[in-house]
Amino acid sequence: MNPVKVGLLGLGTVGSGTFNVLNGNATEIARRAGRGIRVSHAAARDLDRSTVPGIDAVDLTEDAFSVVDQPDVDIIVELIGGYEPARELVLRAIANGKHVVTANKALIALHGNEIFSAAQDRGVMVAFEAAVAGGIPIIKAIREGLAGNHIQWLAGIINGTGNFILSEMRDKGRDFADVLAEAQQLGYAEADPTFDVEGIDAAHKLTIMASIAFGIPLQFDKTYTEGISNITREDVGYAEELGYRIKHLGFSRRTEQGIELRVHPTLIPERRLIANVDGVMNAVLIHGDAVGPTLYYGAGAGSKPTASAVVADIVDVVRMLTSDPENRVPHLAFQPDALSDLPILPMEDVQTACYLRMCAADRPGVLADVTRILGERGISIEAILQKEPIDGATDLPVIILTHTVREGQMNDAIAAIEALDTIKDSVTRIRLEHLGRE
Repeated sequence: MNPVKVGLLGLGTVGSGTFNVLNGNATEIARRAGRGIRVSHAAARDLDRSTVPGIDAVDLTEDAFSVVDQPDVDIIVELIGGYEPARELVLRAIANGKHVVTANKALIALHGNEIFSAAQDRGVMVAFEAAVAGGIPIIKAIREGLAGNHIQWLAGIINGTGNFILSEMRDKGRDFADVLAEAQQLGYAEADPTFDVEGIDAAHKLTIMASIAFGIPLQFDKTYTEGISNITREDVGYAEELGYRIKHLGFSRRTEQGIELRVHPTLIPERRLIANVDGVMNAVLIHGDAVGPTLYYGAGAGSKPTASAVVADIVDVVRMLTSDPENRVPHLAFQPDALSDLPILPMEDVQTACYLRMCAADRPGVLADVTRILGERGISIEAILQKEPIDGATDLPVIILTHTVREGQMNDAIAAIEALDTIKDSVTRIRLEHLGRE
């Protein structure tokens, strides 16, 4: 049987890793797929063939569209990234009747509904395991492994850069800006780190996971997104004192009112396994009604881990080439006509416990005013941590942990606290999730 021909778009970190895995493990991959798989065409901005061993045997070009239009290419692997021209290339590949494998989380999160609809109409597959959590097979786990479950919630550390920064701040007492600079030097963060540290990258990934978990259309524009750039080493230290660790968490939960879809810094009890995921590693915790909690851990980025997921998708596509399109695993786990119209819950209606840090004047009655404001709004307190003034300062840090409260109520309380003339600057609020059985 002739090998399946692959057109590879992009020979950067992931693209070259994918080519190397396909070449280096060709025999093992063929045994799994049932036939050989060969990259016959590739497109790259830099045509220096010497950087990728074995690439000389490939028809290499700068024109990605010419690869998509090759009649003898069966599968297009899109590893360019970004929104355009990736979207146009993928849609053209689908129109040409080719199956698509992509690692592009931004593309799927924003344009997945359109892409999957086009693929459904054309009878081709779009595989995207590598778009979320690198080498961790989280899409397959949710879509197939947990198919018998009513998934209740999921929580993920799904951006390695942010996790590295928070880990270093905790372990070494360093400031955010200092660790970010090191992350850039090490290649963990881009020169413009906005997508990582402000939560956009994690929001792309959470959008995809939540859609598969709950059978809803992709809705990136409704994902609440908050970064970690305002987290201080003091916050990290106070959280430790209270028995928690701060993680940049993507969180989604099914409620009777709608689906929570949010990315933000989160206090997690230090005894939870996911709270102990450090450095650039990723982890996703999923709670299903039948299986209970399951944790998936591994490298969330990098050439080989991501290539592992890309190649797994290619193998899946090859196995299904001759199958009836009606019997394939649906892109978003649920049959296209069975997706739910359950709304995304507005952030002001979400309920979480909270960590509040404020700088208060060192005089009697200040704490009483703060607790009165919380009490008037039905917000109960779990713990208070009051620190001594530093070096003769007239202000002191006050940290309060609350029980679960509706976001809108907490917004109102924070505004009232900040209006007190005894409170200096803004109140820092970090949400808290226990991540236990619910």
